[in-house]
This record gives sequence, structure tokens and C-alpha cells, in this order.
Amino acid sequence: MPRIGPTELVIILFIILIIFGAGRLPEIGSALGRGIREFRRGQSGEEEPEESDTGKTRKKAKEKV
Repeated sequence: MPRIGPTELVIILFIILIIFGAGRLPEIGSALGRGIREFRRGQSGEEEPEESDTGKTRKKAKEKV
């Protein structure tokens, strides 16, 4: 199986930057991180944690904008 080297990673990141734009990259990264966390929780059998106060504050801040 071929390995992905640094040159290939740079090319892939450049293509992603062109497709989605610089403004959407943080949103995509956070969504990817949440998905990975949920997957790991599902694999380990943990229950979902209740929403923290910081999550509620962030949602309210986004709604105001």
C-alpha cells in the first residue's frame, strides 16, 4: 500500500483550500474533530456527555451574529 508523503499532503491541502476557501476551513476542521470524537465514543461504548455551558454560549453568540 503506498504511503502518503509530505508532498502529497501539501497537494491535498492546497486542493481543499481551493475548493472550500480559507473562511470555511475552521468549520470543516471542527466538524471533522467532532465526528472523530463521536466515533471514538461509539467504539468505546461511552454515553454522550451533556452539553456544557460553553457550548450553549457559543451557540447563542453565533445566533446573534
